[in-house]
Amino acid sequence: MTELAAVKAALKTQAVETPSWAYGNSGTRFKVFAQAGVPRDPFEKLDDAAKVHEFTGVAPTVALHIPWDRVEDYAALAEHAEKRGVRIGAINSNTFQDDDYKLGSICHPDAAVRRKAVGHLLECVDIMDATGSRDLKLWFADGTNYPGQDDVRSRQDRLAEGLAEVYERLGEGQRMLLEYKLFEPAFYSTDVPDWGTAYAHCLKLGEKAQVVVDTGHHAPGTNIEFIVATLLREGKLGGFDFNSRFYADDDLMVGAADPFQLFRIMYEVVRGGGFTSDVAFMLDQCHNIEAKIPAIIRSVMNVQEATAKALLVDAEALGAAQASGDVLEANAVLMDAYDTDVRPLLREVRQEMGLEPEPLKAYAASGYGEKVVAERVGGQQAGWGA
Repeated sequence: MTELAAVKAALKTQAVETPSWAYGNSGTRFKVFAQAGVPRDPFEKLDDAAKVHEFTGVAPTVALHIPWDRVEDYAALAEHAEKRGVRIGAINSNTFQDDDYKLGSICHPDAAVRRKAVGHLLECVDIMDATGSRDLKLWFADGTNYPGQDDVRSRQDRLAEGLAEVYERLGEGQRMLLEYKLFEPAFYSTDVPDWGTAYAHCLKLGEKAQVVVDTGHHAPGTNIEFIVATLLREGKLGGFDFNSRFYADDDLMVGAADPFQLFRIMYEVVRGGGFTSDVAFMLDQCHNIEAKIPAIIRSVMNVQEATAKALLVDAEALGAAQASGDVLEANAVLMDAYDTDVRPLLREVRQEMGLEPEPLKAYAASGYGEKVVAERVGGQQAGWGA
């Protein structure tokens, strides 16, 4: 197989998971702008996700968020997904919207609140069983706003205890993916603020626990690709939440703010074998002013382009330059790959997959957007908290 054929083959196997909540109304802390045609329930979210997969060919799974996507019959929901040509992906928990969680969830000083939070996480594992999902994805808003508000070490003990109980409930082939976030809504101390804390807990829990890297959850200037390389080296990178940020947790479309950073991350993924392992490539974005489905299609394409460039890095030339200490040549090898226009290559890949070469144009021509605007009249649109 030629080098170009190998790159094409790799791109055809890529899978980007889209989030159910991105198809609903979402926004900032200040305003959520409703859009016509937004899904009203999880079934309609899956319909929209199926369209993204139809036009990109690489978005076969959809992450759910509980309770936003709670239904009476999860087996029926999974069957609906299969009929649309997609599958249920990660199950995301929510321990941050109830009033009881004002001072935390599984790290809360009150045992009754901790019990409620763990109960919800166990419910999510039940949903995984019903939908055939592999991954339980956990993000905690737990933390404190003021020095002395609570005992930092005791909160870590509570966190470990809660995670251990849920970990023991996981079935064969299921995983726990622990996400971290520098700050917000806890501003003095966050209970899982960085990859090191997440890694420490996952390491103690066992092989089924791995770390999720949300690309928007870092301090300015953080070398995210170093974190990725380290977690891959340790076999503890479970997945990504892809998005972009200019200032904090902006949740903008992946690659929008710093496409070069996305390329550097994907190079470390390719270099570390993560592209052919069980690393989950998920989107976690907020489409507040842009149309939902086209934005998600564009995001999938951004990930594809960064991946294609990463696959085109001349590993032999790069290794030779690094070994000889040729700093400029080593950098030039990376930049040559990054500067390559991979759009013609990806158009070829899509045509070989039996897809339209331009997903956004094909979606626009399909008339699906106008169709759902006309059909989805009445009822309550899905969104944050709905």
